[in-house]
Amino acid sequence: MVRIEKGGAAIEVVTGDITRLALDAIVNAANSSLLGGGGVDGAIHRAAGPELLEECRTIGGCPAGEARITFGYGLPAQRVIHTVGPVWHGGERGEDAVLAGAYRACFALALDNGLRTLAFPAISTGVYGFPKARAARIAAREALAAAAGGHFRRIVLCCFSEADAATYGRALEASAA
Repeated sequence: MVRIEKGGAAIEVVTGDITRLALDAIVNAANSSLLGGGGVDGAIHRAAGPELLEECRTIGGCPAGEARITFGYGLPAQRVIHTVGPVWHGGERGEDAVLAGAYRACFALALDNGLRTLAFPAISTGVYGFPKARAARIAAREALAAAAGGHFRRIVLCCFSEADAATYGRALEASAA
C-alpha cells in the first residue's frame, strides 16, 4: 500500500473490493445508462441491492466525464458517486481530458454533499481499454489536486489486483514528488 499525506488528507492506493469499504462514498465506474453492467459497476449494483437500480432509473443517465450521486443502500458506504469514463480510442479523441473531468466531477459532487472520505476504482481501465499507467497518472494528479483543497480526509484509489495497485502506487509517488 502506498500512502501520501496532502492538505490534511491521506491518499492511499490499496488492493481490494471497493464494495466493502466503509467510507462516505465509493465511486462507480459506470456506463452512461447508470443501469448496471459488468466489472466494478455490476459488483456495486449487486452489493447495494435493487434499490440502487431503482434510484439510478430516475436519474436519466450520465455522459462521459460527468458524475451523478445516489445513496449506498446495502453498501457500507453511505453514497455512490457514479461516473462515466471515456472509451479508449488511441488517445486522439480527448480521452485524457474526459477521464480527468470524471475525477473532478466526482470530487465536486463529494464536496457539494459534505463527503470527506471516498474511494475510486481504476476508471476506464477495464472494458473501456484506457491504458492503466496513463489512467493511473491522471487519477494520482486529480487526487492530489483535490486533497490540496483541504476538504477531504481520505481518498482511496482501490485496485482490483496487486499489479494494478503497483501501477497506481508508482503514479501517486511520482506525482507527489
